[in-house]
Amino acid sequence: MNLMISNSSGQPIYEQIYRQIKDLVLGGGLAEHQPLPSIRLLAKDLRISVITTKRAYEELEREGLIYTVPGKGSFVAERNAQLVREEHLRQIETHMDAIAQLAQRCGLDNKDLMEMFSILHLED
Repeated sequence: MNLMISNSSGQPIYEQIYRQIKDLVLGGGLAEHQPLPSIRLLAKDLRISVITTKRAYEELEREGLIYTVPGKGSFVAERNAQLVREEHLRQIETHMDAIAQLAQRCGLDNKDLMEMFSILHLED
C-alpha cells in the first residue's frame, strides 16, 4: 500500500491516511479481507507516530471499512454496496457544489449548466 503524506496540506496526518485508505477500499484498490499493514509497520514506513496511525485505523473501523482481529491485525471489510453508493453520492454533491459556485461567478444559470452537461455527455 503506497500512501503519501503531505506536511504542507493543512490536513491532519491521520486524516490523510484515513482518506487514502478509505478511497482504496471504496474504489476496489484493496480487496475484501485483505490484510492491512500493522499499525506499527505503517507508522514506521510513513515515519509518523503510532498514535496517529492508530487513530486513522480507528476511524476506518468506526465506519465499517476495516475490521480488526485481536492478535492477527486489521483487514479490509466486505464492501457494503450502500456505503459505497453513499460515498459516491457525497463526492458528486461536493463536485456539484463547486460547479454551482463557479457557474454563479460566471453568470450561468441551471439551464446553461444542464445544456453544458448534455453536450459533454452526448459526445461520449
